[in-house]
Amino acid sequence: MYLTSEKKQEIFDKYGKSNTDTGSPESQIALFSYRINHLTEHLKSNKKDYSTERALVSLVGKRRRLLDYLKDNDIERYRAIIKELGIRK
Repeated sequence: MYLTSEKKQEIFDKYGKSNTDTGSPESQIALFSYRINHLTEHLKSNKKDYSTERALVSLVGKRRRLLDYLKDNDIERYRAIIKELGIRK
């Protein structure tokens, strides 16, 4: 499996407040970004995998809503996570 519990802990440790901080918007956005990148690579070689394409669109929407929430509540944290992950608006 591409997303092991160790990889999740690493993402939460790097982007969250601690490795057990799974609820902060930054850690969730980072996890969604990792999953989006993986699914994008999968779809490059499997163009007709429509269920994965639907899941990818759903993940992008979830990440967008979290980014909008973060932008409305704390613009500095929003700018920091955008810069760190390299997400473009």
